[in-house]
Amino acid sequence: MFPFRIQITSCMPFLPLRPVPVADGAATLYQEWLSWLAEELGRSDCDRNELVRTVLTDIYFPELADRDTSTLSRTTQVTLAQMDPRNVTLEPEYYQEIDLEKYAPRKPLLWLWEMFDRSALGENVELGIHFRRLLARHVFASCGKNFKAFTHVRVSVGYNLNVGDNVVIHRHVLLDDRGGIDIGNGSSVSDFANVYSHSHNIVDGRIVYLPKTVIGNGVRITYHATILAGTHIADDSMIGAGSMLTRSTEPHWVYVGVPAHKVKEKPADERAQKAPPTPDPMINPE
Repeated sequence: MFPFRIQITSCMPFLPLRPVPVADGAATLYQEWLSWLAEELGRSDCDRNELVRTVLTDIYFPELADRDTSTLSRTTQVTLAQMDPRNVTLEPEYYQEIDLEKYAPRKPLLWLWEMFDRSALGENVELGIHFRRLLARHVFASCGKNFKAFTHVRVSVGYNLNVGDNVVIHRHVLLDDRGGIDIGNGSSVSDFANVYSHSHNIVDGRIVYLPKTVIGNGVRITYHATILAGTHIADDSMIGAGSMLTRSTEPHWVYVGVPAHKVKEKPADERAQKAPPTPDPMINPE
């Protein structure tokens, strides 16, 4: 499927992602559903709240979609009400500085993203990657090509998040774009990492600072790392597992620890011999 050959001189194993076949019937079904959803979201008269209510009801309670809710128990009525974003409050709505005009059209899609991931559909990598990529185009301030987000990624407001090309966000990552986050081309954020763009005064927690956090090109933020607000991560930097970054970095350096400090520069000769990009099996079929 991918006729690609590359010679690696290093003794280290070179293991790019491999293509995974999806049953023809399922692949067609997924593409038809995503195309329908994209068409609906592209309509100028799209009621996003109603669209999300319909989709989530179909996911969680298809047998109740046409039922008279007055015949159901109070608990079931309350549960069904959660399928409608208008009946739900999300934490960013309580932030004093929120731009409600920008947040309003994004809130239904943030709720859809969250509830999709909590369903049986969310763990399906093939479907989930393309689904979140579709939503990202309507939620983020900007989103580049071939964006990949795995399950349970959390975004605060969406409209302060700019993402470049070929960015990968792994499982259970928090992107707190309250003050703004920029992520450069080819960067990745590993599982359970947290990226912040707000902080609080140590005396009065109601005093909130909102410095933008900038992640450069080709950055790797690894497992369980924490990136504090206002830091600028230079191109090709790497933040080690479990580290807490409190200040900006220099290009090509690896930072580890709490607080993170630079421990090693990536060898120039290895950087020069780095293999070219390999085909990505999860690029959009468009």
